[in-house]
Amino acid sequence: MTTTIKVSDELRDRLKAQAGRDGLTLGAHLSRLADAEDRRLRLASLRVAVADTRSADLDSHAAETAAWERTEWSDAQA
Repeated sequence: MTTTIKVSDELRDRLKAQAGRDGLTLGAHLSRLADAEDRRLRLASLRVAVADTRSADLDSHAAETAAWERTEWSDAQA
């Protein structure tokens, strides 16, 4: 199924030029732009979550990560 969206001629031409540079159809280019925006929002949400994480939780995570890395390293040496 397809639909029509109303955009200015200038915007349509910009999007077509961008798509053409990458060898994409306009629909594929718009899909890639939408995916990039979804990713940007997920990363922004992650940044907020990390910034809101308590110091004790960050320290606990760092200690657990270090323990797993030591375990993996010693397993690789065996």
